Amino acid sequence: MDSDKLMYRRKQNIHKNQHIHEGSVRSVELSKVIRLLEDSLTANLKERHLFVLKKLLKRSQSGFLLKDLKGLAKILNICADKGKDHPEYVSILCEALQICRLPFLKEKTSDELNYARDVIEFLSHMGCLMRVPDAEVRQQIVECVKSFYNSVVPQQLIEGLQATSPGYRLQLLEQSDLAQTLLLSMGALENQPAVKLQLLQTLQILSSYSEMNCALILNARGAETICLHMNEPDPSGQFLFRSSEILWNLLEKGSKEEVTAQLSSIDCVVSLKEAFFYQLLKGFGHSDLQLRNDLLVITTLIAENPNSLLIESLFAKQLMSFITFPELRNHNPLVRNLKLSYNNEDLKMKKLLLNLLVLMSRDFAALQLYKEEQVMLALLTLVKPPAALPQRRSGARHWSSIQQEALQLQALATLSTIAPLMLDDYISCQGNACLLLLLDWCVGQDAFFGQGHSFHGTGGRGSKKAHMRHCIRVLRSVTSVGEEIINQDLCDQGTINQLLGILIQMEKGPDEDDVVTLEIKSDIQLILSALCETDMHRKELFGSEGVEMAIHFLRKGSDRFYSGLGHNKLILSTVDCVWACIVGCYTTEDYFLAKEGAFLLLNLLTSSPRCVHSIVLATLLELCDNPNTLSHILSWRDDAGQTAPRVLLQLWREEEENLGVGRNQHGGIADPQRPLISHHQQEHSQLSFPANTPSPAVLEISENLRSKIYSIFCKLGFQDLPGLSTKDYVTLSIVRRYLDFKVCEVWEEIRRELSLDGVRPVSPDGEALSSICKIAEDTARRVTAEQFSILEQQKKEDIIEEKLMYTEIKSHWKQRELTAKSWESYVSKTSNYEIMKEVKAQREKNIESSRTKSKDAALRPKEHFIGHVMSVENTDAQGPAGVKLALVRAPIKPTGQEEVAPTTQDPEYFSTVSVRDSTDTLV
Repeated sequence: MDSDKLMYRRKQNIHKNQHIHEGSVRSVELSKVIRLLEDSLTANLKERHLFVLKKLLKRSQSGFLLKDLKGLAKILNICADKGKDHPEYVSILCEALQICRLPFLKEKTSDELNYARDVIEFLSHMGCLMRVPDAEVRQQIVECVKSFYNSVVPQQLIEGLQATSPGYRLQLLEQSDLAQTLLLSMGALENQPAVKLQLLQTLQILSSYSEMNCALILNARGAETICLHMNEPDPSGQFLFRSSEILWNLLEKGSKEEVTAQLSSIDCVVSLKEAFFYQLLKGFGHSDLQLRNDLLVITTLIAENPNSLLIESLFAKQLMSFITFPELRNHNPLVRNLKLSYNNEDLKMKKLLLNLLVLMSRDFAALQLYKEEQVMLALLTLVKPPAALPQRRSGARHWSSIQQEALQLQALATLSTIAPLMLDDYISCQGNACLLLLLDWCVGQDAFFGQGHSFHGTGGRGSKKAHMRHCIRVLRSVTSVGEEIINQDLCDQGTINQLLGILIQMEKGPDEDDVVTLEIKSDIQLILSALCETDMHRKELFGSEGVEMAIHFLRKGSDRFYSGLGHNKLILSTVDCVWACIVGCYTTEDYFLAKEGAFLLLNLLTSSPRCVHSIVLATLLELCDNPNTLSHILSWRDDAGQTAPRVLLQLWREEEENLGVGRNQHGGIADPQRPLISHHQQEHSQLSFPANTPSPAVLEISENLRSKIYSIFCKLGFQDLPGLSTKDYVTLSIVRRYLDFKVCEVWEEIRRELSLDGVRPVSPDGEALSSICKIAEDTARRVTAEQFSILEQQKKEDIIEEKLMYTEIKSHWKQRELTAKSWESYVSKTSNYEIMKEVKAQREKNIESSRTKSKDAALRPKEHFIGHVMSVENTDAQGPAGVKLALVRAPIKPTGQEEVAPTTQDPEYFSTVSVRDSTDTLV
């Protein structure tokens, strides 16, 4: 057994040594072959060359070693050069390229890393072999590259060799120049259509699998090259299809901006135009229609590039005829030859053409083209409700109801962008009447069930909600321009009452608020705001019904502000509607106030996020011009009992905290030289701004809430404001001087910018600037002193309240002690026999004493007394015990009693006693 194992190990060592020997021999042979091919003495020995090369390839039938690729690349280049004069070398090239389809071989695992650079260079050299004019060589090259993506490991390998991993060549291919070289070789394949088709397939594979390959192709202007060659003669009919697939891959996996930039040249646009119209007029199969639509999508992507030449190439003008077909009659010969099947692919083409209108509308020249081709009329024809469409001829092809709905919604979406840019055409085509007619149809009760299949039909399945949504969008975009003719025409047709009725109807409906419903409501409010903002008569037309609508939406509050459905937009549009449609007309303002509208705005101010505060404060400020508003604001209280002035001052402090304004712990001015300056202003204090740019001191007025809060306080006044704390009074002292501080801040900014620009003002101006800055600082110091006085007064009041509290506590404890003593006395009287005897004896003694006094009193005549208060004196004691009274009494004779002679005796005065004692005495 041991001898057998020993023999087996010896055989293994022999095989290993043979393999190492074969590898070294192969390396030696490669160097000899290269020397044989290049040496001047043997360079013309063609027969010898062919023999040696065939022998070398025969030994490499399982694949090439990684370490041999460097020498092999040199041999293949030599064969390519010799093949020009000796076609025999071409067959050697083809056989070598066929072996290259097999995976490369490695002797050790580390060979993949060690020879990576050799592989990259080999692949780059292989691409350069496309310079060989022989069609078979080129065919073998592209087939070899395609084989990289589905390579098969050979069944038999020499012992000790392994195939490289499947992704090894693909990874290194991305680092080589192979993709670029293949692309650049396309121009040399005009007379070899079969090879060109194979090359396009290879480029399609390269671009579909790797983003790196797409980047390499684009670096060689691959999109432009593919586009320019896609209309060349094609016996197979696949050039255009393969080219479009490559362009799609470059758009998806490469840089979209780079692709569109390359395709925006005039030559590429013309090439795309030719390809599209060829497919449009000649293609009838399903794949042809799909290819036509793919080319149109690429065209729309080009239209997004502002530098595209669609108009200059006349591509856009020719497309206009197809955009208005079949809605408008056209005498263009191209349109006459067009036969639509009205299938889904034709529907997609129509929707793509409508979308192209939106993209090209950024160019003024395109708008002129739209006017010439009556695009507005075609769009308004498409958006007509079904009842307004002309009768269809029997037997004629037409769009189905589902397709018509999709086109109607697409046309409405297109109008929302184009109509504001083409107002003259919109007016001449009676766009308002058309849209209001569609809006009447949307709110009608006729049987119509929207399919909701298209993108623009979202949320409208089973109803007309999608149509209403886009119709309202168009009206909003048109009215937002502010064209008085259009707005007046809408008002003359009763749009205000119609929109208010739609809002009320939607609110009464059973459906819950979704994204589409909320968008419709907010858009309607924005339309009403645009119509009523500048016209008093329209605000009167808005009337009580509009006020009730605004109140209804304000009562909903901001609890669902962050729901994500659009409640935030609805709240903002509601407040904007109050500002534009109600404020400014005393009739609607008074009704709004009577319905507690000011209270609702203040409630919204306290409950809404910070982003809403600005518009709410602006609306309140405008509403304060009505004298009835102030009483509503001052009488308002929130759930915690806070007043409106206190809430406004709290907002002021929060705003200054966000701005980074310097304040001390009590909210007072920390730096008299910068009483209002924010952190942002301090950062830009060393910058000088041009004359046409507002400075930070001016810009911040419109960017935060302080100016609005100050203006509201100017309406409310700064005295006798209810519900303010000491901290509020400290803040109020700053608010009162806001305008003074802001004016001085602007002058200080002017002085600083003059200094930064090296400008020295004349002496009087310099003195004036210094005086202004000094006055500002003095004002800030006076405000600081006022704030200190407020705080000191508050401290004194706190001390007094503290003393009163302690006095009350002492009184309570004294009362407790007296109650305890009374209870102890009572207990002792009832529980101790000796004490009971003493109490009884004392009681009997008191009775006897009272009897003696009653007898003496009977001997004296009866007298009645009346008391007069002579003086009152306050002591430090609390309660009634702290008041001492001096009383005098005088006898009063009863009626019929004999008169007593006048006496000279002085009236008897009571001694000075406390109220408690005097009360006991009188009793």
